[in-house]
Amino acid sequence: LGKCLLSPIVLAAYAYNRSLSELGPGGRSEGEPGVLCQLFAFLMAFFGLAPTLLLLAMALECWLSLGHPYFYRRHLTRRLGAVLGPAAAGLCTLFCALPLLGFGVPMQYCPGTWCFIRMAGGGPRQLGFPVLYASLMGLLVLAIGACNVSSMRHLYGMARRQPHRGPPAATPHMEELDHLVLLGLMTVLFTICSLPLIIRAYMGAFAADFNENADLSALRFLSVNSIVDPWVFIIFRTSVFRMFVRRVCRRLN
Repeated sequence: LGKCLLSPIVLAAYAYNRSLSELGPGGRSEGEPGVLCQLFAFLMAFFGLAPTLLLLAMALECWLSLGHPYFYRRHLTRRLGAVLGPAAAGLCTLFCALPLLGFGVPMQYCPGTWCFIRMAGGGPRQLGFPVLYASLMGLLVLAIGACNVSSMRHLYGMARRQPHRGPPAATPHMEELDHLVLLGLMTVLFTICSLPLIIRAYMGAFAADFNENADLSALRFLSVNSIVDPWVFIIFRTSVFRMFVRRVCRRLN
């Protein structure tokens, strides 16, 4: 949904050779970016935070189902799962709308096809939101990492307890190892792509480090995660790649 909403705006800016503020003017003051830029900044913040919150819900579900199956069976229902998605989206919408109300400043980034929250320069009112956003992202990353590491530990324990009967590719413990490797890869990828934005927000707020190219690189890292993560999942689920991983695991064992 994020790619479908954001990509046409970027392509239109390139097609007309104009910045987002020129495509959608109408800022309230002289130096304020246009309405389209403000909308783009809101969508970037929303689609950076909302999927992370949903990833936390998925990581918690995985951890509870593996580590606390009785609690999971008793308390986690389909109704709760159906409520979590809209609830996460609603909370993220309210939080990411704060810059539109004056707490935080949308900013157009070079070459004029990106907009996000200003992460350096300005007073506490302008820099309070990026610090709060980065802190929330950091807490979510830590929580997701902790849940996934615990889930990986449970999967490894399950794999070690399985009896080794039949061909190696058909033994039950290889399925747990498949999930373990996939979970590890996606956790590392998610952490690497999320940390640059968190670091840049803190550097801009507390070290007054205004570096637009570094901010843009951090935003690109955050975007790369949502592009690469599905491909990692798709490629890993192919039988050839899984067979390759299993052979590597057997050689290591």
